[in-house]
Amino acid sequence: MNSWLLLNSGKCDAAFNMALDEALLEALPRLKKPVLRFYGWMEPAATFGYFQKYAEVVTATKLRPLIRRPTGGGIVPHAADWTYSAVFPVGHEWHSLKAEESYRRIHDWLRLAFAELRVETELAPCCKKSLPGQCFVGHEKYDLLWHGRKIAGAAQRRNKLGLLIQGSVQPPPVSFGPVEFAAAMCVVAEKQFFVQWQDYKADSVLIGAADNLVHQKFSQAAHNQKR
Repeated sequence: MNSWLLLNSGKCDAAFNMALDEALLEALPRLKKPVLRFYGWMEPAATFGYFQKYAEVVTATKLRPLIRRPTGGGIVPHAADWTYSAVFPVGHEWHSLKAEESYRRIHDWLRLAFAELRVETELAPCCKKSLPGQCFVGHEKYDLLWHGRKIAGAAQRRNKLGLLIQGSVQPPPVSFGPVEFAAAMCVVAEKQFFVQWQDYKADSVLIGAADNLVHQKFSQAAHNQKR
């Protein structure tokens, strides 16, 4: 049985959103299953890649708070975007993929979800130069495009615990919202990956781990301004 856990977190604080994604990665040895999480933002914010320089980020966006992600990539504005994360344990097929292939696969998943909702998108065949550190200005190979404009990007972290993918969809003008899109992603996973979904409510152990990460890392200037 190809059972995955499905977690809908609703709107959360920016630091908690990043902390919960990292807590999910750390919980994989216990959960032993992939987890797909959908979430939103209680206020406008921006996240930026783990390896980016804070001095460059702070001048590139006016969005606050600024939170350093546990994954790589550039600056991502979170105001009206649809955000998700996916984690895969060691030994799962996704964890064994090369970074370029897992990036292509996650965005092809999104492309098929848009197709379920009768919106045509495509994967970028190559790169288009962007402003330094700006995730949604220009595009990289396998980003998701709508009429030539990037509408989805993702960042990854792969370690001995598993694979974490964090993704953002900056939606085009469509007649549906994040709930319908999340449902379409689940339908595609059932068809393409033969997933059987199991609803998951974050337990006290996971929430406690995320809260600790908020207080120790993601709300701290020492972490967010470390480079």
